[in-house]
Amino acid sequence: MRHFLYFFTLALVITSCGTKKVTADKTNSKYDLAYIQTFHHAMRYKVTGQTANAIQAFDSCLMIRPTDDAAAFGLSQCYLQLDNKTKAAEYTELATKLDPNNIWYTQELGYMYYNQGKFVESEKCFQKMVKAQPNNVDWLFAHADLLKRLGRQNDAINSINKMEDQLGVLPDLSIQKFELYVSLKQDEKGIQEIQKAREVYPDDLGLIGTLVDYYFSKREIAKAQSMLVELVKNDPTNARANLALGDLYYRQMNKAEAYRYFKAAYQGTDIDIDTKMSILLEIYEKQVLVDKELIELSDLLIQNYPNDAKGYSVKGDFLLRNNDKEGALEAYKKALTFEENKYPIWNQVLILEYELMKFEDLYKDARACSALFPTITEVQLLYTIACVQLDHFQEAIDAADMGKELVVNDPSTESEFYAQKGDALFGLKKYTEGAESYDKALSIYPSNLLTKNNYAMRLALANMDLPKAEKLINEVNEIKPSQAPYLDTKGLVLFRQGKYKQALEEFTKADELDKENKNYTEHLGDAFFKLGDTAKALELWKKALTLGSKNKLLTKKIQSKTYVDPEY
Repeated sequence: MRHFLYFFTLALVITSCGTKKVTADKTNSKYDLAYIQTFHHAMRYKVTGQTANAIQAFDSCLMIRPTDDAAAFGLSQCYLQLDNKTKAAEYTELATKLDPNNIWYTQELGYMYYNQGKFVESEKCFQKMVKAQPNNVDWLFAHADLLKRLGRQNDAINSINKMEDQLGVLPDLSIQKFELYVSLKQDEKGIQEIQKAREVYPDDLGLIGTLVDYYFSKREIAKAQSMLVELVKNDPTNARANLALGDLYYRQMNKAEAYRYFKAAYQGTDIDIDTKMSILLEIYEKQVLVDKELIELSDLLIQNYPNDAKGYSVKGDFLLRNNDKEGALEAYKKALTFEENKYPIWNQVLILEYELMKFEDLYKDARACSALFPTITEVQLLYTIACVQLDHFQEAIDAADMGKELVVNDPSTESEFYAQKGDALFGLKKYTEGAESYDKALSIYPSNLLTKNNYAMRLALANMDLPKAEKLINEVNEIKPSQAPYLDTKGLVLFRQGKYKQALEEFTKADELDKENKNYTEHLGDAFFKLGDTAKALELWKKALTLGSKNKLLTKKIQSKTYVDPEY
C-alpha cells in the first residue's frame, strides 16, 4: 500500500525558483541587491536550522517584493518545521496564488489540504497536477484515493485504469477497483477484476484474502471456505487463515479438522495472545468436559508465551472443568509466578488448596495473598481455617478477629469467623470461651449445619455439655440424614455419653457411606472395643492406620490393645 507524504521539503526547488526570479531582472539597483542578499541569508538560515532567523529574512524578502512566490514558499517550509500548520498552509496558498503555474507549489498545497481533511480542495489540486503530468503514478494514485473519499467511484476507477495502462495489472490496484465496484453495487465487475488479477498472480494472498472476506460478508460460507482452503494451501503458516478455517470446521461439528487448523494457527505468533484466548474461551464455554485437544491448544499458547500468565490460567480453567484439581492448581500457581496481582487466580489457588486439604500450602499462600489483598474477607477466612487445621491456634484467633472487622452485611462469613475462632479456642483448651464463640456464630447465622456439626464435635471431644451437643447434631441429621460426617459426629456424641451400641450404629452408617475414611474406621473400632470385641477393634484400628491415619492415640491403642481417650 502506498503512503502519502503530506509535505515535501523542496529546498532545491525554492532555490531554483528564487534564483530564476532574481536573474530574470537584469537591474542592479540597491533595491534588487538588498533582495538578493536577504534571500540568500534566508536560505542559509533555513538549511542550517536557524528557523526563526530564516522566517525573519523571508519576511523581509516579501516586504521588498510582495509578489515573490519563492519567499512565500520558503516561509511555508519554515513554519512547517515549527509544526505551525496554520501558518504553513497560509504561505503555501500564497505561493500558489502568486505562481499558479508552479506545479510543485500545487503539489505541496494538495498534500497539505489532504492532511487537513480538505478533500475537495485537495482533489482540485491533484486534478490540475494529473492534467499537467498524466504519467505521474503517485499523483494518479493519490487522485484516485481522493475521488473515492469524495464518493466519485467511477472517476476513481478511471484514475486506477490510467495507472494500469502504465504499470499493468497489479494486485493492489485490482483490490482497489474491486472495493469501488462493490461500493457501486456492481459486485460481479469487482470479482472479475480480482479474477483477472489472479490470472497473473494466482497465489497472491491479498487477492485470495479479498475474496474470502467478501464471501464471508455475503454469508456465502461454502465459497469463503473454499477460498480459505486455497489460502492455507498457498500459505500454510498463515495463522489467521488457519484460525478462520478451524472456526468454520468447528461450527460444522468437524472437530478433527477444526483442531488440525487450530493447531496450525496456535503454533504461529502472528496472532496476538488475546485473540487466541478468546477463541479458546468461546469453545470452552460450550463444553461440559473439555476436549484434550483444547488443552493441547492451551499448551501451545504457553509454549509461544511462556512468560504470560494467561496461558497458564486458561489451562487451569480447562483442567478444573475436567475435575483435574491437582493439574489445575499447578497451572494456576504457575500463572501467579508471572502475575501475582491477579486476585481471581489467587482465589482459584486458595480454594483448590482448601478442597485438596493442602493446608500447609493454604497457610503459606493465604498469608501471602492477604498481604496483597488485605481487605478481602474470603482470603482472611481461608487463612484462618489453615491456621486452625495446622494447630496454629493463637494465630487463628488473631486472624479471625481481624477478619470479622472486614465483614460487611454478610452474616454467613461473619458467623464462620466466630466458628473458626471457637475451634481455635477449643484447641487451646479454653472450652468456655470456645463455646461462647460458637454460640455467637450460631446467633448470627443459625442455619449453618456445618457450624452446628463442628460445635457438637468439639463439645463431645471436650466431654462437656453433651446434651447440647446431641441437640445440635440431631438438628443437623434431621435436615441432612444420610451424610457420613454428620453421622460420625452423632456417633461420637453418643459414644461420649456411654451409649456405645447406639454409637456403633451411627459409626457403621458413616463407614458404609465412606469405607476409605480413616477416622470413621477408627471410631468404629472404638465402639467395638467398648462393646467388648477387642479383636474387631484391633482389626479396625490397624485398618485406619493403613488408610493413612496419623493420630498418635491410634498407635497407642494398637500397642496397648485398649481404648485411649482423646487428649483434649
